Amino acid sequence: MIRSFQSKEPRIASTAYIDESALIIGDVVIGEHSSVWPKAVLRGDVHYVRIGNETNIQDNCVLHVETGQHALEMGDRITVGHGAILHGCRIGSRCLIGMGSIILNNAEIGSDCIVAAGTLIPENTVIPSGSLCMGVPGVVRRKLTEAELQRIHRGADNYLRLKNLYIAERRGVQP
Repeated sequence: MIRSFQSKEPRIASTAYIDESALIIGDVVIGEHSSVWPKAVLRGDVHYVRIGNETNIQDNCVLHVETGQHALEMGDRITVGHGAILHGCRIGSRCLIGMGSIILNNAEIGSDCIVAAGTLIPENTVIPSGSLCMGVPGVVRRKLTEAELQRIHRGADNYLRLKNLYIAERRGVQP
């Protein structure tokens, strides 16, 4: 379901895929070729949510903001794993946010990072670009390897292909 809130209408690129069971409310912008999967909730009711291009928000994710203080901003080619919670944070481009991760207000994840599954990033934490972060609370363990950087790109590419298959099926077109 896509709906406005207090005259603010979500703006979704025509190339994006939004599952019918996802909920997108208010001041939310979703970029080109991005995808939002079943039961994800993106709520831009009390501040804005910005999602870049070729970013995928997987099943049961919750993206929200803090009233007038912390918007949610995401770059391009980000994969957000199932059940992650992103609240009023900033995430650079080309990141993998693992399943069940929680990233809180005013936290910043640099570009080219992996946040491991189940990681908790507390408020005001800054994770530098190119980092592998894990734990509760999340801490930088090391720099990413070239293989891990390629994994981020493969994941984004896989979700682009999957998005296109879902769009084709919705239109009744055989890929």
